[in-house]
Amino acid sequence: MDLSRRAILGAGIAGMATAALASPALAVNKLQPEKFPGKGSLDPALLRRALAALEKHQAGIPNKDVIAVADFSQASRQARFHLVNVGDGKVSSLLVAHGKGSDPRHTGWLKSFSNTVGSEATSSGAYRTGDFYIGQHGRSMRLDGLDPSNDNAYDRAIVVHGAWYVSTDMIREHGVLGRSQGCFAFEQDKLNTVLERLGQGRMIYADRA
Repeated sequence: MDLSRRAILGAGIAGMATAALASPALAVNKLQPEKFPGKGSLDPALLRRALAALEKHQAGIPNKDVIAVADFSQASRQARFHLVNVGDGKVSSLLVAHGKGSDPRHTGWLKSFSNTVGSEATSSGAYRTGDFYIGQHGRSMRLDGLDPSNDNAYDRAIVVHGAWYVSTDMIREHGVLGRSQGCFAFEQDKLNTVLERLGQGRMIYADRA
């Protein structure tokens, strides 16, 4: 089947996403960041890298309809965790904390990534979402790191969870969010949105633009 650029544009993104169910690799190759204007500040170059990571790890990512892109070049007070619907290009952007080890002076800006056990830092790279469980932060979701830059994620207990220190009230009072121990920590009332949109077997891509 000849999926030329003209044919894809003629069919529209929704039609291309339907074809993606049969040929996800082909769809990832054809998708372009310009198709995802969104309402958040999702950097096109970072989205392009995320789509390349999805293609690279496609064998280990069974569900490709939604991806998440965390842009840690932005300050913690910004909605920098972007849920991207690959089918229609809609983007939802949320607050997310970074790790203490990535911002030791609590400036609100991630200074560095680390994959080292005990670093309490955020790691860059592609993650696969895993099982739900109830832990010290309540309902949470395990993650597997898929790259050398984050392949200690499971051993480090890097997960998705809600946290009291992630909120607009925290930003109003302090100008920054609190920091996690390297986990993707969200507002408590937004956590279910993240868990339901991602579920198991989808990709989170974390990096700086």
